[in-house]
Parts: sequence; structure tokens; C-alpha cells
Amino acid sequence: MKKTLIAIATSGLLFAGLAAAADMATPDEAKAMSQQAQAAVNTMGKDKAFAAFSADGDFKKKDLYVFCMDMDGVMLSHATKPELVGKNLLDFKKYGDELFKNMIATVKASKEGWVDYKWPYPGTEEIRAKTSYVMANKEGFFCGVGAYK
Repeated sequence: MKKTLIAIATSGLLFAGLAAAADMATPDEAKAMSQQAQAAVNTMGKDKAFAAFSADGDFKKKDLYVFCMDMDGVMLSHATKPELVGKNLLDFKKYGDELFKNMIATVKASKEGWVDYKWPYPGTEEIRAKTSYVMANKEGFFCGVGAYK
């Protein structure tokens, strides 16, 4: 009986882990949302786009969300952490990577691209590999969307 209960509990935890993994987006989905964010900024302007990014809907799916930053490292919009807006994060490297410096360098060099870094996995304290697709827009800043690898 005890072995049966352990097996049931273990399989339940495994299933819960698989369900949570199914709720996580892929890098391809992150890139597609980043492209949509660029189009939104280019067509609606930054204020309407930022409002759309923060609202529940097309710019918040699974674990994906849009963030936007200027070329000096100031966060302009963050869909899940509005307290970061207005803060200069250029020198942020809490998890070992200078991710925002790398994002700015990528945008300056190529206008868009992938930036890899480490970030806490949702619901845990575990630091995992993450990648964000960042894209410049005609307003002069960039937006990005990240996914765990």
C-alpha cells in the first residue's frame, strides 16, 4: 500500500511538472511576439503599444511578455514588473550576465537578434538559461520577449 501511494504521489508530481513545462513558451514563440511588438510600436506609437503590452491579451501568453528599453539602458515598459519602468538597468548583472548591455549591443550591431542569459525560473529560485529576441523599432528604442531554453 505504501509503495502504491508513493508511486501515485510521484507520478502526480511528474505530471504537474510536465503540465507546467507545457505552459512554457518556446524561443520561436518569443521571437514571433517580439516581431508583433515591433509592429505594434511602429503602427500605434509607443504609448498605445505600451498599454497593449501591459493588458491581458495578445502580448501576454504562457510565460511570455514584452519589455522595452532605450539605448541607454532605461526600462521604458515592462508588462509584468512595472516598478522597473524608469530605472536604468545597464549595469544589472545579478545572475552573472550583463544582459541589458548585450541586448543594446545586439540592437546597435544588427537591429535585432537573440541574447542569451541566465534568469530565475518562474515559481522557483533555480537560475536557468533564457534567451530573448530583441528588435529595434522606428521610435528609436527596442523591445524584447524571452523564453527559457
